[in-house]
Amino acid sequence: MACHGIQGVRRGKVIKTTVPANMALCPQDLVNRQFNADRPNRLWVADFTYCSTWQGWVYVAFVIDVFACRIVGWRMSSSMKSDFVLDALEQALYSRQPTDTDGLVHHSDRGSQYLSIRYTDRLIDAGIKASVGSTGDSYDNALAETINGLYKTELIHHRGPWKTKAALEMATLEWVAWFNNQRLMGSIGYIPPAEAEQNYYKQQANEVFEYEAL
Repeated sequence: MACHGIQGVRRGKVIKTTVPANMALCPQDLVNRQFNADRPNRLWVADFTYCSTWQGWVYVAFVIDVFACRIVGWRMSSSMKSDFVLDALEQALYSRQPTDTDGLVHHSDRGSQYLSIRYTDRLIDAGIKASVGSTGDSYDNALAETINGLYKTELIHHRGPWKTKAALEMATLEWVAWFNNQRLMGSIGYIPPAEAEQNYYKQQANEVFEYEAL
C-alpha cells in the first residue's frame, strides 16, 4: 500500500453510549470474552452505536452471527428506546430462522435496551439463551464493538458529513450488503462472511453424502 501511496482509513475516538440497566439481576455471562463459534446460529452478539446527521443524532443497532462475523439484523432510530434494538433482533430471527436445537446464545452488554422486559421475553419466546457481559465494559462485547468501529470507520467518517437520516439509512443498507457479501475478513481467511457460511454448509452436505455412501 505504501508503494502505491495508499493509506487505510483510521478509526476515531470511541464514545461510550451504553446506559447500564438499574437491575440487580440479569443474565449470566455465558461467553466470557470467547467470541468464537463452530457453526452459524451458535452465538449472536448485539450492540448499537450513534451517528450524527444534519437532522440530528441517529442510533444504529446490529446483530452479528459470530461464526463468520455476518450482520444478520440491523435497524436505525432517532431515539435510544428499546424498540429499535428489538426490531434488529426481529430481522435477525426472520432471516436466520434459528431453532431450539441450535442452542443459540445471544450476547450483549448491560445496556437497558437489551435487558428490557420486552427484549428478554422475545429471546425466551425464540428459544435463545441470553448472555450479558459481566463487568459492563467494551471488552465483554468486543466483537460487536469491532463491527461498530468498522461501520463508523468505513462508512460514517469516510463518506460523511451526512445531511439527512434517510441518506444515512440507505448508505447503511448498502454497507451491510457489501460487508456481508464482499468485504474480506482476515479472521475467516480473507473471504466475505457469506462465503464462509456457504463453505460451511457445503462441507456439512459433503460429509452427509460421504456418510450415506458408506
